[in-house]
Amino acid sequence: MVNKDYDLHDIVQMRKPHPCGTNAWEIIRLGADIRIKCQGCGQSVMMPRREFNKKMKKVIQPASQQA
Repeated sequence: MVNKDYDLHDIVQMRKPHPCGTNAWEIIRLGADIRIKCQGCGQSVMMPRREFNKKMKKVIQPASQQA
């Protein structure tokens, strides 16, 4: 099952906040693994797509709406 609710460079909200306090992440790599970058401190995390689909809550800002 393919979840196409998100795309490269979308800003997404995860279920748990990052230790730096922010909950917004940018998707910077899509594939079997997905890499996301914290919008607060800049740390990046890579996780399997299945785990990402469980932990993602919603898309905050699609890439098409970013300046």
